[in-house]
Amino acid sequence: MAPKFGTSGLRGLVTELTDELVADYTRAFLTSCDTGGGVYVGEDLRASSPRIAAAVTAAATDLGLPVTRVGPAPTPALALASMGAGQAAVMVTGSHIPADRNGLKFYLPGGEVSKDDEARITGALGAAPQGGSAPVQDHDAAPAYVARYADAFGHDALAGLTIGVYQHSSVARDIMVAVVEALGATAVPLARSDEFIPVDTEAVDPDTRAMLADWCADHGLDAVISTDGDADRPMVTDATGRIVPGDVLGPLTAKALGAQVICTPVSSNTAVDGMGFARVDRTRIGSPFVIAAMDTHAGEKVVGYEANGGFLLGFDTGRLSPLATRDSLLPMVAPLASAAAKGMSLADLVATMPRRFTAADRIAGIEPETSQRFLAEMTDDPSRRAAFFTGVGAETGTDLTDGLRVSFDGDEIVHLRPSGNAPEFRCYAEASSPDRAEELVTAHLDRLKQELG
Repeated sequence: MAPKFGTSGLRGLVTELTDELVADYTRAFLTSCDTGGGVYVGEDLRASSPRIAAAVTAAATDLGLPVTRVGPAPTPALALASMGAGQAAVMVTGSHIPADRNGLKFYLPGGEVSKDDEARITGALGAAPQGGSAPVQDHDAAPAYVARYADAFGHDALAGLTIGVYQHSSVARDIMVAVVEALGATAVPLARSDEFIPVDTEAVDPDTRAMLADWCADHGLDAVISTDGDADRPMVTDATGRIVPGDVLGPLTAKALGAQVICTPVSSNTAVDGMGFARVDRTRIGSPFVIAAMDTHAGEKVVGYEANGGFLLGFDTGRLSPLATRDSLLPMVAPLASAAAKGMSLADLVATMPRRFTAADRIAGIEPETSQRFLAEMTDDPSRRAAFFTGVGAETGTDLTDGLRVSFDGDEIVHLRPSGNAPEFRCYAEASSPDRAEELVTAHLDRLKQELG
């Protein structure tokens, strides 16, 4: 699939992300959007990222725009640094997708680009190089990012805990260790990798789940933490190694911060609706849609989060300044610190929430066009839906906010959604037990495989 620009930026095969294409998108972004007079450039740990970051830097300086090279850094750390300086940023990352793919994420001085900004960028493609020059300087974004959480939560917030850090090829692998230790816990680094591993926090395979449980047992861990490749999505387990989903970490973090308004995609766990927040707004999937909803609540104690765990802080808590981009550290630290302050385990804290459970997984190798045709058929034909969802129960409602989300008797939900910029088809499910949610995902992905080959 040719590189495509969507809600997560530009993504495509590394072989197709040529220096010329990267430069074209970089120029289009920098000439059509506010830069604040400079641009920060960061990258993840994929083998292709340094080459692409160099192409971004060259295109920016060619426009006469000063560049601050951050090098390998978490996306939220890059955003924190660039927004603090009032300048734009470009992050070179493919997030959780395989190493043969990569991409670009664009940031304005005030945060992530909007859908309107995307249109401006694509409309500016093809601009001729300028032939200018500008200075390049280097900057380490890690210390300020670590200090943000160490200062906010205190140096004994996690005292007495032993926390495993699944490092793999996460660009935050050393930062996670630093934060855990800064908060008073003992960090146990695990499985550092020299090769890129595409960890998807929404679709963790059975072998990885078993590995996490074994680590907890072998090392006596209170939790394991990790992230996807560019560290804007968290992965957290309890002391048994069971993963705490992102849409559980989200409302727990919101509670810990004193938030009143929640903005979250339609795919997120409905338990949040019963947790006493003043308002819960549902959006399409993707941080630009969450941010757009948060913008309508300016001046309120508003936060956003996604089912993948990325958390967006939209107000000043008194300890933390706003950071309206997906962050992985905050939804790791806040629930663990909240549980510790109450003398509870993380699992005990999770158990205080309404008993609703979600699961998600995906099929790779399904082109979006194929997925869209299938969903159109399902949407238009109730008998087609009934045949596909046989054995679940009577249909009680459909939601077309993003993909096809169908509710059934027994308060069960199955949500089908193709990726907008990767050859993936995702299935989300919600039920009254974790095993039943997993069963729904497995059964419907198997049916999707049969339907779509």
